[in-house]
Amino acid sequence: MNRRHLLAATGAAAVSPFIRPAGAQTLTRATLRLKWLTQAQFAGFYVALQKGYYREAGIDLTINPGGPNLLTENLVASGADTFGLSGGTDSVFAARERNLPIVCAGVMHQQTPFVFVTRADGPIRTLADFRGKTITTWFTGANFVLLGMLAQAGLSRGDFTMQPQQVSVQPFVDRQVDVVTATRYNEFFTLMNRVGRDNLRSFVPDDHGITFPRDTVIVSEQTARDRPQMVTAFLRATIRGWREALRDGKAGVDAVMSVAPTLNRPHQEFMMEEAGKLMVAGGAARNGLFWIDRPVVQAAHDFFLRHEVIKTPLDLAAAYNSSFLEAIPLADRIA
Repeated sequence: MNRRHLLAATGAAAVSPFIRPAGAQTLTRATLRLKWLTQAQFAGFYVALQKGYYREAGIDLTINPGGPNLLTENLVASGADTFGLSGGTDSVFAARERNLPIVCAGVMHQQTPFVFVTRADGPIRTLADFRGKTITTWFTGANFVLLGMLAQAGLSRGDFTMQPQQVSVQPFVDRQVDVVTATRYNEFFTLMNRVGRDNLRSFVPDDHGITFPRDTVIVSEQTARDRPQMVTAFLRATIRGWREALRDGKAGVDAVMSVAPTLNRPHQEFMMEEAGKLMVAGGAARNGLFWIDRPVVQAAHDFFLRHEVIKTPLDLAAAYNSSFLEAIPLADRIA
């Protein structure tokens, strides 16, 4: 159904205040910088773009993929990008500690997306068994999560060997390391295919009381202050796209693969399903997609402060602003 027929069918009174009739106002150009290359982890954004939801919201949006040498926080803080999908709560903390003027307006993944994986037939059955073992992990936040989990099990940094993890999980497959880090929706798929699901044992941070929400939507302080309606309009259109992607995973994957057709479809379908579980977990089940769960954010902040990842307490009220989401009716946010 084209836009003219849609407006006629729904009636003017039903149109969102952020959806502008054609010709009523020039579209505002904006960009969204992803945290990584195009993949199903970002499906809802592509659905919203391809179905014209951002344009209906008054935004002429361009989606810019991320990459290994791009820091979303820097690009948004400098004004190079309007919106960004940054690493997560840890990335927001790090940016604010560096006095970067960015604000979190929403959180995609309500639970920790990565897990620590061992072999089911190996000697590691509990966290205490990590003693004396070789571990690879990402030194961008995952390392501190694991250190906290192991500290709870009575292990200190000298009780194991921790090494930076590269892109490939091959060292674990080749039994060169005892523990590897994997996101639930990406590397874990590769491990299942190469080692076998029944041959893997996973240690989930949330099972040990450590939750780090990830994939945070950020804007600059200036954008948050001067253009709050545009931020809300962006979130409304984004949530609309994600609700459709979560209800129809095939359509979500189709939207992504129309942009990146060389991706492995089974992998993308797995990613779509697993990323969706993270999006509707926790507070999002009650408060809708992209919810900012302040007690969870506070607990993550206190965890990093306790482990001296951040040196001084941060003003979380300034760093996280849920008013843009709260301007959208709850019924329109629930997946």
